[in-house]
Amino acid sequence: MVEMIAFGPVPSRRLGRSVGVNNIPPKKCTYSCIYCQIGGAYKMGITRREFYEPDHILNEVRKKVVTAKGTIDYLTFVPDGEPTLDVNLGHEIKLLKKLGIKVAVITNSSLMHSPDVREDLMEADLVSVKVDSTQEDVWKRINRPHGKLNINSILNGLLSFSGEYEGKLITETMLVKGVNDSDENVNRVGSFISELKAEKSYLSVPIRPPAEKSVHIADASTINRAYQILKTKIGNVEYLIGYEGNEFGFSGDVKRDILSTTSVHPMRQDAVEILLKQANCKWSVVNELIEQGQLVETEYNKHKFYMRKI
Repeated sequence: MVEMIAFGPVPSRRLGRSVGVNNIPPKKCTYSCIYCQIGGAYKMGITRREFYEPDHILNEVRKKVVTAKGTIDYLTFVPDGEPTLDVNLGHEIKLLKKLGIKVAVITNSSLMHSPDVREDLMEADLVSVKVDSTQEDVWKRINRPHGKLNINSILNGLLSFSGEYEGKLITETMLVKGVNDSDENVNRVGSFISELKAEKSYLSVPIRPPAEKSVHIADASTINRAYQILKTKIGNVEYLIGYEGNEFGFSGDVKRDILSTTSVHPMRQDAVEILLKQANCKWSVVNELIEQGQLVETEYNKHKFYMRKI
């Protein structure tokens, strides 16, 4: 299978137009979240190590930047696993900043108890941290963490980081129906996030195909109630409940563009159709990738999505 270090640009609900940096091999993670868009982690771990040479990551991202059309707002570490598992993350951020584009890291927060992780993240222009729950039982149910992780250590690490970080800090809370959408959980999450003093907090729902079929989007009244609770406690809160749009990047190699994007970011059918139109190609390209076992078709929330087969 072709290695995909850089992908996009893709439309990001938080970052505008972003080139993704895939610095972790498929599904190596500290969590196995029930809503993960690339499926449950099958290689869980909490020990940081090298996965790719930093210069290789720089070269791959540079090539993507050169061939991308349009403006790039961020180079974003948003891989197939948890980005902070990469022991070279801080060095890689410094290297990518030489390209003259802001660098963001989207982390599940699980290793924030580690001083070296916090030090690496200090190099980023923007850090997005996940806070789905501050209650141990709910945290274990929704995020399914590695057995050696401790929720209180993670929360304390987040507080330490927010007190020192000089970049843009944002948070994201994924709301799953019947799991962490109770008023009690949302209230506790809101109280904790208010201590982080983040620039903005996002309330999201699983709009992409999740790891578990039992995962469902909360109803509108529940989402609105959660939003109002967070708004009261935090202030600067936004929904992340809509489709991102179809402004995906096109480099000229349509098969590679489809595979590189769908390796991390499942594409809705209408987005694939637009990409094919840009390349003056027919839907037979998608059928061929499916027949070759490189792409899979799935349906979620009345929409067809296409994902790279791992």
